[in-house]
Amino acid sequence: MRILTLSYALAALQMSTAHTVFTTLFINEVNQSPGTCVRMPMTPNNATFPINDLKSDDMACGYGGTAGVARVCAIPQAAKLDFLFVEYADNSQPGAIDTSHKGPCAVYMKRVDSAIQDKAIRDGWFKIWEDTYDAGTLQWCTEKLIKNNGMLSVQVPENLAGGYYLIRPELLALHQAGKNPPNPQFYVGCAQIFLNSTATSVPKDTVKIPGYVGPTDPAVLFNIYTPKWPYPTLGPALYEDGSNRIEVKPVDKQSEGLLPYNIVAINANWWALELESYSTSDGCKNATKVCSDLTSQCYNSAPPTGSKGCRIWEAKCTGVRDACNAGNFNGPPQKNKILTPGLPGPYLLTAGAVRHEHKLARAARLASVVQHTDGAGAMFGIAVTTARPSTAPVMTVTNLPGKMLTFEDSIVTDGQGRKDGQRVTDGQIVTSIDKVREYDGRNFAELGSVIMLVIPGRLILKRCITPSHLSRTTWYDWRFPAATPTSSKATLAQRLQPYLERCGRASSFSLSSRNTFTNTYEYCIISYGSFKYR
Repeated sequence: MRILTLSYALAALQMSTAHTVFTTLFINEVNQSPGTCVRMPMTPNNATFPINDLKSDDMACGYGGTAGVARVCAIPQAAKLDFLFVEYADNSQPGAIDTSHKGPCAVYMKRVDSAIQDKAIRDGWFKIWEDTYDAGTLQWCTEKLIKNNGMLSVQVPENLAGGYYLIRPELLALHQAGKNPPNPQFYVGCAQIFLNSTATSVPKDTVKIPGYVGPTDPAVLFNIYTPKWPYPTLGPALYEDGSNRIEVKPVDKQSEGLLPYNIVAINANWWALELESYSTSDGCKNATKVCSDLTSQCYNSAPPTGSKGCRIWEAKCTGVRDACNAGNFNGPPQKNKILTPGLPGPYLLTAGAVRHEHKLARAARLASVVQHTDGAGAMFGIAVTTARPSTAPVMTVTNLPGKMLTFEDSIVTDGQGRKDGQRVTDGQIVTSIDKVREYDGRNFAELGSVIMLVIPGRLILKRCITPSHLSRTTWYDWRFPAATPTSSKATLAQRLQPYLERCGRASSFSLSSRNTFTNTYEYCIISYGSFKYR
């Protein structure tokens, strides 16, 4: 007991000297949740500690950063990314970094074959952004970071080829750099991303990490108390979008780091599927064991950001065990109930029915988007499989005031919905999850159509369906920057075209005089259909 108490005391002492750590990725201002897709130290007692050995592999993605995590977050072309730095990994106390820790910031990227398997070290890194000392405001980048509540924001270069990347925010604290011996302190981490992009180039010049800076470089020995301006260059030159590049073949489809469709709980990079149904004592015991094993896996994989999702899942396991002990062998209890608050659809849907509408609506409203695997599932009563439409349709999509996308042709429901046989007219907007049940998805499938979840400025989900294969569909996750009020039709069209092409290679669409997406609805389910097949 004394040894255990001492261990906790040492951990508490180390945590009390917390510095900072990158915990959370935001994609176009959408929070991906703490720890998700992020390589970070797995031990709370050193999660926020700086890296002092500039020759260490830890310089690439932080302590333990050579090991990947199970999730890879998809980002659209030219996405805005925000990296949240906090003094306490679990956010138990406020703060980004101590005010004494002054210094520059930078963001690096590395194109990899696998965002999960790549060890992050060695060549391939290039710098996409940096901020050092602002002579106008007399502030270092870290001081701006503090004023911005720990958020560091960058835009991904537009001309980067599609594929897997590691993206690495970096802070350098120089408050002890001028001491003897010098002690420059680096704070780095990495997010695993898949860039959805039609571009075909990457920077020609890259650097090795570790190796891009050395312990004798003037930039890491800079004395902030008796400065000799200007601040020296730290690391390589900044990559300018479109300059000094080489052509590569883009990866057009994400195949790793995706979530299954039928998950009910998430914690960072861990997830759980619903337990299999059972009706016997042995089945009940087996479910209890499976649930318990998953609980252990969750806690063991939980990063320092916390284990809230694990506790939620553990409570479910307690319910399963208690039911078994009470002689109730039919389960699991509350089957298919979504346990993680705000868990996005289509995980909220089961075959033949739309369920948990309020949670999906909330997920849409909060734009809590996650990526999906190609696997068995269902949406609006239609099975979801991995097949891609074999016929290329010609689409005309219109953007109208108060509407996102409209029907090209009117259709009639086939009697499966509550409004049996009623006509869905041109421009019909289904403005709530509940109303989806009024129009039958199978009818849309027979016509060959698309169903999507839209939030102003983002297409979240889109499903392509061919009339010859009623249950064969493919899901995509698209998040692209909303057009600004000054954007021209051509600009908006250019932004939208690549996303439409992902589903059946749309050849044309038109825009009204309204140049931006409407904010009339916080969320809406849009169905438009009856493609004209060649």
